[in-house]
Amino acid sequence: MSFFYIYFCGLYIHKLRNTVILQVSDSNKMQQIINQLNDAQRAPVLQKDGPMIVIAGAGSGKTRVLTVRIANLIHLGVDAFNILSLTFTNKAAREMKKRIQDIVGAEAKNLWMGTFHSVFAKILRIEADKLGYPNNFTIYDAQDSVRLIGQIIKEMQLDKDIYKPKQVFGRISSYKNSLITVKAYFNNPELQEADAMSKKPRMGEIYQQYVERCFKSGAMDFDDLLLKTNELLNRFPEVLSKYQDRFRYILVDEYQDTNHSQYLIVRALSDRFHNICVVGDDAQSIYAFRGANINNILNFQKDYEGVQTYRLEQNYRSTKNIVEAANTIIDKNKTKLDKVVWTANDFGPKIKIHRSLTDGEEGRFVAATIFEEKMQKQMMNGQFAILYRTNAQSRAMEDALRKRDIPYRIYGGLSFYQRKEIKDVLCYLRLVINPKDEEALIRVINYPARGIGNSTIEKLTVAANHYKRSIFEVMEHIEKIDLKLNSGTKNKLQDFVMMIKSFQIINENQDALYLTDHVTKKTGLIQELKKDGTPEGIARIENIEVLMGGIKDFIEGQKEVDGARGALSEFLEDVALATDLDNDTGDDDRVALMTIHLAKGLEFPTVFIVGMEEDLFPSAMSMNTRSELEEERRLFYVALTRAEHQAYLTYAQSRYRWGKLVDSEPSRFIEEIDSQYIEYLTPVETNYRYKPMINTDIFGDVDKSKLRLAKPVAGTPPKHSTNNEPSPNLNIRKLKPVSGSAPSGSANLFDNNLAVGNVVMHERFGKGQILNLEGVGADKKAEIKFEVGGIKKLLLRFAKLEVIG
Repeated sequence: MSFFYIYFCGLYIHKLRNTVILQVSDSNKMQQIINQLNDAQRAPVLQKDGPMIVIAGAGSGKTRVLTVRIANLIHLGVDAFNILSLTFTNKAAREMKKRIQDIVGAEAKNLWMGTFHSVFAKILRIEADKLGYPNNFTIYDAQDSVRLIGQIIKEMQLDKDIYKPKQVFGRISSYKNSLITVKAYFNNPELQEADAMSKKPRMGEIYQQYVERCFKSGAMDFDDLLLKTNELLNRFPEVLSKYQDRFRYILVDEYQDTNHSQYLIVRALSDRFHNICVVGDDAQSIYAFRGANINNILNFQKDYEGVQTYRLEQNYRSTKNIVEAANTIIDKNKTKLDKVVWTANDFGPKIKIHRSLTDGEEGRFVAATIFEEKMQKQMMNGQFAILYRTNAQSRAMEDALRKRDIPYRIYGGLSFYQRKEIKDVLCYLRLVINPKDEEALIRVINYPARGIGNSTIEKLTVAANHYKRSIFEVMEHIEKIDLKLNSGTKNKLQDFVMMIKSFQIINENQDALYLTDHVTKKTGLIQELKKDGTPEGIARIENIEVLMGGIKDFIEGQKEVDGARGALSEFLEDVALATDLDNDTGDDDRVALMTIHLAKGLEFPTVFIVGMEEDLFPSAMSMNTRSELEEERRLFYVALTRAEHQAYLTYAQSRYRWGKLVDSEPSRFIEEIDSQYIEYLTPVETNYRYKPMINTDIFGDVDKSKLRLAKPVAGTPPKHSTNNEPSPNLNIRKLKPVSGSAPSGSANLFDNNLAVGNVVMHERFGKGQILNLEGVGADKKAEIKFEVGGIKKLLLRFAKLEVIG
């Protein structure tokens, strides 16, 4: 036996022993992680095969269950390439993949994990040729689509006040999510009649033109990523078989939010092996307006044989008061799955309810409360969230926070990638990847100005439609097409074509960061912005620098992704599929302001739910049917369960809506909370009076002593004076008590105790010091220097001042 034989045998045994030790170590680690789960969480993790549904209450650790289940599948020998995990945000997918990688190591890189749109965009790029698309197709965002539809409406010479581009786009989006193609539309007389009844008889033509123009530009919109995937899987059986075999284990998060198109894709892909696990909570189904169908989760057990059902009912996030109050709300819904959410956490403070006279006062209350909580409990700004039903409500909150010098961030506003200067850069980059992209080309062909006017662009568009070519292709052959353009204009068009082609050559040899830097300089974008010396102009240049930093970070991050190159095309796809919350790093210590829809999946120690008024929340537009009202109630349930420790519900007695001051009444949802879980910070409104629909004076003299009281609110007996006569204070309107009682240290209207040098607190302007007093009686004024807002003169008969020093 040779020395080398013995030596290599020794090496093999040593390697084998280390492998065994490693496997034992991995097994121990996996078992330890599984043991950390509670019994309800552990059960779905341990089931390997077959269909299953995990009904997960708010704050019950569903993300942890999904993460550990995927890690355990890999541990049990399932190839990561055979696992598909679908989420609803890219941020959630990245966080889950990182957690899985911490458990199983580099194998996690091979997972197919992401949002529906990002995963199916990946598949469509691989199979694009089967549908006649280039694999470098552009993904249009909503702004691109609305702009293109507006152009089509203009070309068809339709009334833009009837055919509003945003409304038309919304209608087309709903068609696609319901799998109503152009062909299906024209085969459906009911749809055509419905559009005709709404004075839009040419909707079908616009739809057809929009689809054809997108196809010619080599572009898909968001809805196409689902529609075209369904087309791919249904028209090409070999493609369906390929991905059924690839995705042997499928996991879907937030299943209650899937629409019909997503539902059909999941059904098709899981049809061979039936190893599908869906996780969701019917009580948090709040996206019907986007096409989400709650029946997908309610009927899951009917779709597959032998479904195992698991319930995660222990809430780890919130206090008992919040969890049990939320239960009393959602119990009012009739359409729901059985579950009882509970928590072992402390009772915590009760839910606090505050009434304000106006929406401005509501904002000041919220800001003052945040200010006090920060001072008394040393809380950070990032521990507070203000949630509202509509974006318009943010104005009063912003005004109040600014006056208190409290930093905040609005989510769901103008996305970074939708800012003009960023969009301009991205459109140049999109042309490098796909020169057929007409929306990108029209946007930047004459920005910065290079002498290519609107009439030239219109001639190019007409020629492109006539020859069924892209505008860029027409420009490439401008000498061969008679467009009645002068030689100077033709030269400018040819120069533009050559510039884009030079960028394409650079893209083949340089990374996205180098190319972007070159594009911003060569096109003259930076020089154009430098001409604007205003702070706004400087901020736009800084935004482009931020974009460059983002590209650099993206390239670095792609090094960790299997098969990724950090190419420009990958970056543009990442941007196209990004959401506002995906871009949040969470580094800034700011109060979060957002609509309740955006808050789903988030949590904060203290949450303010503002605008708790009838016709605002629940919305007046969502109370036509029981299903709509139940969705509004689920939305309130989601809002309340975002709070970990403290929740505030606020409402105003009057609010500016549609430019008018309107009276408001408390939301029915406040009444639906069991009284044991709430605490009123202001007196409860109980006195209601009869409010005639017409002026009683038209009937002549009226004996006001005989006016009847209206039927009181249930449980509130009418109040009478001791002599059984109606109160002389009877007013012909709903009486509304003033907001709260006066603060103990507040000044009376003609308080003579105020002195120069006193430190006072004003509910609107905050803390200040009295510099001067003048006048007497009702005309007495105080000149006050406030910490925020400077020096102001206030009439004491109106000012509410609290002396604090």
